[in-house]
Amino acid sequence: MLLLILLAAGAPTVALTQDVQLITPAQQKQLLINPGSSSPGSENPDVTIVEYFDYNCPFCRELAPELKSLIRDDRKVALVYKDWPVFGGVSIYAAREALAAEWQGKYLIAHDTLISGPRLAQEDQVDAELKAAGVDLVALAKDRETHAAQIDALLRRNDSEARSLHIRGTPGVIVDRQVLPGTVDLKGLKLLVDRARHGPSLRGRAQE
Repeated sequence: MLLLILLAAGAPTVALTQDVQLITPAQQKQLLINPGSSSPGSENPDVTIVEYFDYNCPFCRELAPELKSLIRDDRKVALVYKDWPVFGGVSIYAAREALAAEWQGKYLIAHDTLISGPRLAQEDQVDAELKAAGVDLVALAKDRETHAAQIDALLRRNDSEARSLHIRGTPGVIVDRQVLPGTVDLKGLKLLVDRARHGPSLRGRAQE
């Protein structure tokens, strides 16, 4: 059992005791193979955090600065972002645009811009935000079309992974092999990283 700090919509942070489910080393390895987008943080990490997210998810937006603080303070942690646009509509468009930006080396710029800006209500708003951040929209449109099959395959893969891990919504966070039962604050993230790094064992039930 592990004490996690979970966030409730419109309510103060609540402390709950939850089981942290574990994935196997083989499952973790599969998640990290060719994730399809650049990863911030350490190039040689001892702990990797995977996040399944939607740009219009309010909890993902709350978690984003916590994740950035963690990799700024801990130089041995890396993040792997998994675009999972469960809100549909504009979220899907935003995910495709951000992933297409990888071909001009600007996925992380696109990600940070869209996750930290205002809620995305229209597709042209997505493009306006990206243009203001320095993304070349002409190249973006070309890459989105040229690599459409790869982008759609990646989104399908992310959806399949999240469902196979029984992640019920965004953000879906995995710290090393620990699948969180909900979202978590910076203090909780540091506790989980320390548990992955120094714990005598990762207690919990490994998924089949």
